[in-house]
Amino acid sequence: MGFKASITRKGAVLLGKYVACDGFEEAYPLRVVTHAHADHLIGLQQSLRKCKKVLMTSATKDLIDVMKNPLFLMMGKVKTLEYGETLIYREEKLSFHFCDHILGAAQVLVEDTEGTRILYTGDFKLQKTPVVEADVLVIEATYGCPSRSRPFDVEVEDVLVSLVEEGLRQGVVYVFGYHGKIQEVMQILRKARIRVPFVVPEKVFHVSKVCEKYGMHLGRIILSKEDEGKKLLSSNSPCVAFYHMGSRNKKGKDAFRICVSGWEFQDVCRRTNEREYVVALSDHSDFEGLLEYVRLCQPKEVITDNYRMGDARTLAREIWRRLKIPAKPFP
Repeated sequence: MGFKASITRKGAVLLGKYVACDGFEEAYPLRVVTHAHADHLIGLQQSLRKCKKVLMTSATKDLIDVMKNPLFLMMGKVKTLEYGETLIYREEKLSFHFCDHILGAAQVLVEDTEGTRILYTGDFKLQKTPVVEADVLVIEATYGCPSRSRPFDVEVEDVLVSLVEEGLRQGVVYVFGYHGKIQEVMQILRKARIRVPFVVPEKVFHVSKVCEKYGMHLGRIILSKEDEGKKLLSSNSPCVAFYHMGSRNKKGKDAFRICVSGWEFQDVCRRTNEREYVVALSDHSDFEGLLEYVRLCQPKEVITDNYRMGDARTLAREIWRRLKIPAKPFP
């Protein structure tokens, strides 16, 4: 089949002759951003300056506009491509396909003149992610080790809701997570009919407004710097305060606290001190989910992403051992 896909030492996932995903590569005229998390925006400034086109979904563009600033993407030729839409560049075809991760996340398929289908999953959770048929598959490896398996996926949302309800009886509940996952938690709580106000800092507010634009139902959200938000927090009134994981050591130190983390595999919920809990809510497939994607995709060869955090070497070994499909970690 020859050289069809690779991952560079700077994190660019190369598909076919022209497409570099989630990293900058000088010789590749098309740059794709699969989603708006920082480890997939590597070299984006260079791409905006030098690439002929920078491609992403419109939701990803809107998220980058609020996480960076609206002028950032105006440096380059940004084109939005929606799920199922095809872009033809020279002799190759590129299309985006839905994946369940954060809002706007996409799988990327390149089809070349020989009819070879080259697919990059980006980050994904298998449950709602459609499996795209491919000959060459590049797959994320965040939880690529057999010990990174979760037997309890279904109960997580119920446990999270119960915990928030328990905390609200005492006043403010602080929830810490990453952009995208914070809004997932908001939606879970609203579906469970938790109607208290959500209090958030400015960046979380703007990310939440983008998520609402694309159909998420997040209810009443108040800025923490506004008088109403300040009063709710200072008076310990029942509300949920959402902060980025980076604020975990600064905010709500004596309050009821919940951290949502994918790096939990033994239990749905773990108590870390008297009033702090970690809940195993992940937006990545566990080890079994990664293997199942490969099994259903039935590629001729697999590349596991060894640039970003995870266990690409182990995953490649296990794909070969269990499925007998040639697999190798890159870089």
